[in-house]
Amino acid sequence: MATPARHLTESDTVKALTQNNYLFRDLDEAWLTSYLSREDVQQAKLYASRPIYTAFQKGEPLDVLYAIVTGGPVVVRSTPLDRVIGVSYPGSCFGMQSLPFSYGLIGKAFPSLVEAYKTTDVVKIPLETVQALYEDSEVFRLRYDLLFELQQKFQYHLLNCSTYPPQAVAALLRALVYQERELGNQPESNGIYVFDLPMDVIARASQLNHRTVEQVLKGMRQVKLLASPKSSDPSSDTVKVIDAEGLKETYSATRDKVHWWPLRDK
Repeated sequence: MATPARHLTESDTVKALTQNNYLFRDLDEAWLTSYLSREDVQQAKLYASRPIYTAFQKGEPLDVLYAIVTGGPVVVRSTPLDRVIGVSYPGSCFGMQSLPFSYGLIGKAFPSLVEAYKTTDVVKIPLETVQALYEDSEVFRLRYDLLFELQQKFQYHLLNCSTYPPQAVAALLRALVYQERELGNQPESNGIYVFDLPMDVIARASQLNHRTVEQVLKGMRQVKLLASPKSSDPSSDTVKVIDAEGLKETYSATRDKVHWWPLRDK
């Protein structure tokens, strides 16, 4: 499930978190080190398509918070439809809903599989440390609470995901744009949102087959909502949203309201 990641010194771990992770971004490094200097703060590598844990398992809470450093995404899958209902990227955290603390005490749901869709490096922060930070830092507390809000809003976007293919894909993209913008991870300096978003994840989130997803993405590129793939892209699964506001029209569209769908190959 998980193996030790490339070893980072205590100082490197703190720096990586304060520079790149939403919960810890710009916190005083010396102050944070006093909380994260314990031996039980661990780095780990989560391998692709292997379960990490099952969220909301009755009587089996987590004892660590996972802070994503590199890699991913990490996804949450529902059952029995095996639908993707959560996607986390570097700069974010996961595991909050299964910690017996804060909103985790009341945020109950049905068991859901959490797995690294691609290899992911994380820092595992013990529950006791998270609780101490939550109690001692108002900034940390507000950010931690926002993570729960964003999870609910992500799933709200997916609730608006109809069977109409353009709207279904747009719903997922809008959810990711909103989430990553609120976390301060996106957009890039040129205003473009860049996601490592495999076709399979889109299909499982939108409940469409791969061929339909492929056609929707092609149409979105033709009308300049998304950028066309390039050899210089970080991954073959890279999706670049170049008109995040334009996605709203497709996201809110009903059948027969998207002029480029059904897509007709030229």
